[in-house]
Amino acid sequence: MNYQELIKKTALANERYVIMTAENRAVIRDLPAVLGPRFIDTGITEQTMIGMAAGLALRGRIPVCHALATFLTYRAYEFIRTDVGIAHLPVKLSSWIAGFLSDGNGPTHQAIEDVALMRTIPGMTVFCPADEQDMVAMLPEIWASPHPAYVRLINRAPVYKHDPFITGQAEIISEGEDVTILTYGLLFEQTFKAIEILKEKGIKAGLINMRSLKPVDEEAILNVAKKSSMLVTVEDHFLTGGLYSIVAEVFLKHQTTARVLPMALDEKWFRPGTLNEVLTYEGFTAEQIAAKIIDNLKKPNQKKPNELIVNA
Repeated sequence: MNYQELIKKTALANERYVIMTAENRAVIRDLPAVLGPRFIDTGITEQTMIGMAAGLALRGRIPVCHALATFLTYRAYEFIRTDVGIAHLPVKLSSWIAGFLSDGNGPTHQAIEDVALMRTIPGMTVFCPADEQDMVAMLPEIWASPHPAYVRLINRAPVYKHDPFITGQAEIISEGEDVTILTYGLLFEQTFKAIEILKEKGIKAGLINMRSLKPVDEEAILNVAKKSSMLVTVEDHFLTGGLYSIVAEVFLKHQTTARVLPMALDEKWFRPGTLNEVLTYEGFTAEQIAAKIIDNLKKPNQKKPNELIVNA
């Protein structure tokens, strides 16, 4: 089942669902004829869409809002925060072409701060599935939740058969003593391939799909910090506010630390191109990820995993 089939089935089974878009019909183009008045296209007006969604939610509806990730999270941020977040309404935000998926677009269309922004809103939940199979497995629970939610949509074919989804739980793909990669979304595919490269070279490597970023699986992060000599966070997001920041927050909260290598965009937007060109230029192909990990494993570890930095 793909995304459009899932959302169609869900909306037809429950009339509380209203499907909305700010002129972004790429993944829902067949729904207007099926849902009639329960399909609303506000045009290129993300702020209006969120305001309308909040009003519908106050009247018992479950709006699922679609827009390009940049304009959904940046242009409509105040409306999401104020109309949806403060009232804690079950509005579901479906963002399209987030992160490197906006490949050919320049900085104005690159959503690489979206996770940071959305997770700062009290009560907002944040999810980044690895591929379409992962996404379709996750969405029924996310949509049925009473909480507002932000989801990075993705239509990539799977490279791994995923475990059932539970909100707040990470998916442990494999465990590694030398290194464990923590990732989410589009880059799961590259990290999955990178793990195979590392294993072929005799490195005991593990991989975790951090599909739920808020709430996040703190126990999984802490456990892997104890078991692996080095952790690697890989994300198509700015270094600040994303998974690397989440891991740091978890460590500080629990008064522990570990050796962590971050791979993210640091203080710059990415250079536009085809997706493969972007991954290669920015250093996020499986081969480049594996090579960077191997290089860093050769360096001396300055701190022991799980070393206390402040007495509890």
